[in-house]
Amino acid sequence: MARLTARFWVDAYLARLRFQDIPAFVVAHGDDTAGAVLVKLSTLDGQARAFTRTFDLMTGDRVWQELTAGPECDVDQSITKQRSFDPDLWVIEVEDRQGRHLLDDEGMAN
Repeated sequence: MARLTARFWVDAYLARLRFQDIPAFVVAHGDDTAGAVLVKLSTLDGQARAFTRTFDLMTGDRVWQELTAGPECDVDQSITKQRSFDPDLWVIEVEDRQGRHLLDDEGMAN
């Protein structure tokens, strides 16, 4: 299966979130074609989680994995560190008190 460009995936993800009335914002615009995507989920209570896509070596599938979780300021520091390694990184911030991020939905790992 062909991989989607980062920009196409981000636009589709933001549209899917909007359809569910879940606020989300592009915090850092990465490379349109091949930039990696990091999703930060803020539950608006001072806590946050960050997710990144990885490869499942057993199946070869792309999956979302939690990179870090905890106080939002600590998660933000981790994201800043990731961006220092990868200036092409996209960062999407999702804000949902219920903790919904839709990354587990079918088709979101592409």
